[in-house]
Amino acid sequence: MEALQSCWDSAARTDRGKVRERNEDSVLDLPGRGIWLVADGMGGHQNGALASRLIVEEIAELSLAGNLDQQVRRVRQALHVVNRRLGHEVTVTADQPDAVMGSTVVALLADEQRAVCLWAGDSRCYLWRNQRLYQLSRDHSLMQQLIHEEHMEPLTAAKHPAANALTRAIGAHERLVLDIIEFSIQPGDTLLLCSDGLYQAVSSGILSHALGLLSPAAAIEYLFTHALSGPARDNISAVVMRR
Repeated sequence: MEALQSCWDSAARTDRGKVRERNEDSVLDLPGRGIWLVADGMGGHQNGALASRLIVEEIAELSLAGNLDQQVRRVRQALHVVNRRLGHEVTVTADQPDAVMGSTVVALLADEQRAVCLWAGDSRCYLWRNQRLYQLSRDHSLMQQLIHEEHMEPLTAAKHPAANALTRAIGAHERLVLDIIEFSIQPGDTLLLCSDGLYQAVSSGILSHALGLLSPAAAIEYLFTHALSGPARDNISAVVMRR
């Protein structure tokens, strides 16, 4: 598997932004093993940072021998383990009844021919192919739920006072539900995993232009330069992968 997955080039970066005192995001960038991940912690400072870090550590320690389907199965199992662990941590340590210790997650696993993306929350996966940008993941947020289930116009849904509330995340509920998509890889495909701090800070045009640059490292540099030139009110994280 190592030889097949060496065809991937990638780069990653995370930044606390200009307003937050602490970075609660975590990233994983393992091109030699064909796995990448962005986790955006929630629950305030220590809780959010711990939750996202536990996800990255759990996945990084996995044995990913076998084919892509077997690897995806192990990653899914690991995320369910973290979900139970975070629920237990809140039960044991919380001194407030509504305490939260959770994190979004978006992960990509790939070999030479196929890729699988799985996620919970509003961190996203984008594909840049043939000069076009596609959003592959769909946010697990109240806003997206209103658009999809209530057929509400996006501008109307965005005005809901709880529009940004997450409907899924690791550690948020006793039962974790992950969305998953599989697709074939084409030469030149470029993929982006990112937290909401990035895509809310830049336009889709900037995302598209960045992913069309010469290398993943150049794309990361371009994205963070633009994101940090604005208010950067949230933590910012991204991983760019190219076949």
